[in-house]
Amino acid sequence: MFYPLHSSGISPERSTPRKIKTKNLGPSTVESPEKTQLSEHSDTVVAISTPPGFGGIGIVRVSGQGAEQIALTLLGDVPRHRIAKVCRFRDGQQGFIDEGVALLFKGPQSYTGEDTLELYGHGGPMVMDLLVERILSMGARAARPGEFTERAFLNGKVDLTQAEAVADLIESRTKAAAQAALRSLSGQFSSELFELDSKLGELRASVEADIDFADEDLSRLEPETIRAQIDGIVGALDKLLNRARPGSFLVSGAVAVLVGPPNVGKSSVLNALSGQDRAIVSARPGTTRDLVEVDINLNGVPLRLIDTAGHRASPDPIEAEGIKRANRAIAKADLVLVVSDDASTETYDLNMLENTETPVFILINKCDLTGQPYGEILKPAKSNRSFAISATQQEGLEELQDAMEGVFGKTGGAEAPFAARRRHLDAIQRAKHCLDATNSGVTSSAIELLAEELRLAQNILGEITGRGSTEELLGQIFSRFCIGK
Repeated sequence: MFYPLHSSGISPERSTPRKIKTKNLGPSTVESPEKTQLSEHSDTVVAISTPPGFGGIGIVRVSGQGAEQIALTLLGDVPRHRIAKVCRFRDGQQGFIDEGVALLFKGPQSYTGEDTLELYGHGGPMVMDLLVERILSMGARAARPGEFTERAFLNGKVDLTQAEAVADLIESRTKAAAQAALRSLSGQFSSELFELDSKLGELRASVEADIDFADEDLSRLEPETIRAQIDGIVGALDKLLNRARPGSFLVSGAVAVLVGPPNVGKSSVLNALSGQDRAIVSARPGTTRDLVEVDINLNGVPLRLIDTAGHRASPDPIEAEGIKRANRAIAKADLVLVVSDDASTETYDLNMLENTETPVFILINKCDLTGQPYGEILKPAKSNRSFAISATQQEGLEELQDAMEGVFGKTGGAEAPFAARRRHLDAIQRAKHCLDATNSGVTSSAIELLAEELRLAQNILGEITGRGSTEELLGQIFSRFCIGK
């Protein structure tokens, strides 16, 4: 159903021969360089953790080795670990800024893995700003967006998928999206990745042992055994991808674009699907000249519907620009809904969509005016993904909705998705590609090629959980967080 949305590893270098043997080359064999980097940090950071504006309670968070000293100076005492303390927040001039509650979490038993001080005061912007200014004067610095979660990642409290799930949970727009983020935050996604990483590491260790000890009388892996193990990993990656793909729509949202010739009822379809009177409806062709967008909830998937200008040759420069914008919207769509009012003529040029991998549905609108049964209306249609509907009479929409839900995947059940991002899907696909490339290595003497592809596949999966992630990637991810998280 539709509901309106409110606005709003291991080192890339192969180990030296005598150290490999059959050792598991999983993620636990290498220490993360980022963790070493964080241990060298000596600064303490501070930020407001509650949204801007007025509220009953505001929270200021402090993290770093200076948190205890700040507590002593600000409160006159250091709270016991995880014991709430009611106290005054001193202003440094024998007065006080506010009165509230302080909580001290001693590292590593804290969100960031460091000593963390949380101050709960009255939620006025001025009170919060004065409190932060006071802490800055003690030597702390303002935290960057997402820095608290970044420190949690660098200290090994969470992996990268869990860190991203924190932001996904905060930004979730539907209940299904929030539940998917919680599944990732609990480690469901990363645990499957770690298991596959471990299997790849074990297989790679055995293959590299065959290479390094080729002249010794050791039992060797048979090609059939290797192939069976690789096929098993590929199958597991496919299953993982099937759960992750719907999750990516829950996180990023999906886009469906309505296209077609003028005056076939695209705007009426938009209004019917959204349950809102958003687009102007008129019998006059060319009424819609710009993109009209509306956000809806498609059974848990945040979906943006976009109505576009009717596609035709027009001397009107404004209408022509609208058609250009429609074409750009199609290029970014996750689903294209081609609206027509005649199944036999389908006047929209479907050749324009011939090379796209985006799913295309044909909507034969105004079916209530034909006097024919739906099955008869659909007989001349060229596509088996055609739907006879009446936007004004709300006919045929339920079947259309079910088909649209099928495009974006199930959001519940035993195989409910976890929150995933497009970079995760891309990495899983690249890892599969590496394993597909191992066929020649398994069936010929090119076993070195097999070992290299296994190494690449393992490192690609490590990118998802953060093992071996570049500083640039981490910066891109955490910079999108809100300040204070």
